[in-house]
Amino acid sequence: MQTFRYDHFPLDVSCVHVGLFTNVTNAAQLRARLIQASLIQGEAGDVEREAVNFAFVEARLISSILHLQTAVVHAILAQAQGSLRTKTVHSEILWALSPNNNASITEAIRRFGISDETTALLAIRISSPDLTDVEGRMRAVVSGDLSNLNELRQVTDWTNIRKYYKLNQDPALKTPGLEEARQHVIADEIVVSTVAMKSVLA
Repeated sequence: MQTFRYDHFPLDVSCVHVGLFTNVTNAAQLRARLIQASLIQGEAGDVEREAVNFAFVEARLISSILHLQTAVVHAILAQAQGSLRTKTVHSEILWALSPNNNASITEAIRRFGISDETTALLAIRISSPDLTDVEGRMRAVVSGDLSNLNELRQVTDWTNIRKYYKLNQDPALKTPGLEEARQHVIADEIVVSTVAMKSVLA
């Protein structure tokens, strides 16, 4: 797990904890648990919602750590400014990842969130610095191997990233003889810029 500090934001949203899980085996159960947690009433519901209080992101659709961080900062900024478009700062991350401002929140969550077929998952918790044992909280709900975040590129699905961000016809990626590694660098730059500009274009 890796923790990023954003000291220029309010204290309660200044820490971002990110865990990359590979070989995930309980995606369907976790997705069902998230739905169920939203329906449980009373104290039991509060306890369950806290247990799954993360953004669960489909890791295959993240092109780089910077791509993820850009969406996270958008979500934190929206929270700090009282301008969330979704119910929580964690679901806001998923909306920020969607390249289309006209896309529904439901569509963004369906595409960039956990699905029954997810095997590589990013668990993200935005919190104050005093939240303890975040890694333990992640491991308690995700069944998989907690991997180094630098291994993210090994699970990236460039085909679907190009599809969802509509990059297949981008002139920068159609240069004859362009090596695959260079294609990935260019695609990542476009994706990061797309997410960074989303709030400006909204």
